[in-house]
Amino acid sequence: MSKADNIFIENCKNILQNGYSCEQEKVRAHWEDGTPAYTIKSFGVVNRYNLSEEFPLMTLRYTNWKAAIDEILWIWQKKSNNVKDLNSHIWDAWADKNGSIGKAYGYQMGIKHQYAEGEFDQVDRVLYDLKYNPYSRRIMTNIYNFDDLHSMNLYPCAYSMTFNVTGKKLNAILNQRSQDTLTANNWNVVQYSALLMMFAQVSGLEAGELIHVISDMHIYDRHVPMVTELLQREPKQAPKVTLNPEIKNFYDFKVEDFEVENYEYGQSIGKIPVAI
Repeated sequence: MSKADNIFIENCKNILQNGYSCEQEKVRAHWEDGTPAYTIKSFGVVNRYNLSEEFPLMTLRYTNWKAAIDEILWIWQKKSNNVKDLNSHIWDAWADKNGSIGKAYGYQMGIKHQYAEGEFDQVDRVLYDLKYNPYSRRIMTNIYNFDDLHSMNLYPCAYSMTFNVTGKKLNAILNQRSQDTLTANNWNVVQYSALLMMFAQVSGLEAGELIHVISDMHIYDRHVPMVTELLQREPKQAPKVTLNPEIKNFYDFKVEDFEVENYEYGQSIGKIPVAI
């Protein structure tokens, strides 16, 4: 059975059975009709995914892995903050009339910083260190830039990555301040697992562990029936996910360079309402 499904199931059960309800609190998020979007949450969740064993693609329901990878390339490869450079419409609610989400996500990845070795943006610095200083304990990124928060249409949810090489394995820790479990949990896991695979390949390494640290992992009130339905399902075998071995430059990767074989999944649970 897919280990990603088992982790998702255990997280959801813990939130529903032991989580804290914010129904009596004043909340920022709301539904499209203006109703406050309340959550049940767990604090300080840590999940581990070993990519050398299997790729963590959920099978309880379909995860649009192509759109997820397209978004991570939009942020880390294109370093864009404009939805016109994205092939899906998931960011439209946070874009201005010009399509910009402000100084967020890809914008922060593209800002150049001065180092002893020269000027790099955050992505290029990671790639440089994985090539020349692979055993450094300083290989990390952070897009939660306090100076620019006022110019972001949405504060970063997944905001930092720390990379660490052990032997020939590239491991990483993803830090996330907030996560909508139903809509985003497997989406984020797929994205950063794919990123880890790409960085490992172009650095002559093997993909190891992705550790996902979530400060506030929550289920929205209107998602509870959908989550409950998913918890009744039996996970299937995880699919096989491979990368085009010919790609040696991170900036050459495309969604089509990922091959997903034997992906079986449960039926749709219908359109999921998204709190904004």
